[in-house]
Amino acid sequence: MSQPVAESKLDHVDVVGPPDAPPIVFVHGTVFNRTMWAPQREALSEEYRVIVPDLPGHGGRRDESFTLEAGVETVRQAVEQFSDDPVHLVGLSLGGYVATEFAHRHPESVADLVISGSSANPVGLLGTMSDAAGRVTLRLSEIELVEKAVDRLAAQWVRSRDLPSEQKSEIVDAGFDLRPFGEAGREIAGTDFRSSFADYDGPKLVLNGQWDVLMRSGEKAHAAAGDASIAVVEGAGHACNLERDEKYVHIVRRFIELDR
Repeated sequence: MSQPVAESKLDHVDVVGPPDAPPIVFVHGTVFNRTMWAPQREALSEEYRVIVPDLPGHGGRRDESFTLEAGVETVRQAVEQFSDDPVHLVGLSLGGYVATEFAHRHPESVADLVISGSSANPVGLLGTMSDAAGRVTLRLSEIELVEKAVDRLAAQWVRSRDLPSEQKSEIVDAGFDLRPFGEAGREIAGTDFRSSFADYDGPKLVLNGQWDVLMRSGEKAHAAAGDASIAVVEGAGHACNLERDEKYVHIVRRFIELDR
């Protein structure tokens, strides 16, 4: 198992792989943190320069608040610090929305874009629902028993995955955070990510788990708007990179190699 290294003044960023290898940046979903990409980090670190930051409010940055602006800035700093070339950018759930916005604002820094669990556009009714869920979650996150229950259930879910024991331990030991889920829900509500996705004109892939019903309901419209490809991780749900980690790596690697 390769060890993440800290090579800069940026805290809470894992960087592994040859310095001269093609750079790939993974942006995690909420509740989790950068450790959720441990399977992909390990699988790709011999052929890619793998860069994995914590978003504000998560992991080593849990004392901060999450905002979309801060999330995009986190990706910008990581790309600027660790890569001289445009990066392959992969985001899941909240990370997919952050990655979409980064690619929209900084297209010159992105070679191609993969989003997972981020193809439902939080505008209109869905935006209202996202904001409401965020408000409720923020209230619940103030209750210690709820926080402990979320941490326990998330840890049990990770331990039940078919992953190497050291990766499961890494993810569980990093902990889980409910509060930024609420912050993120309110932050993304009303933002037209589909328009941002379409505006980025590089190669794009919409990659969802087979059973991720909400995101799959929007995947065709999302892909059509952005002239993107679609791929499905069979037998997986929302956190498809952890449920079918090898299949996820295979799809991402194939997309990148075809693009190159």
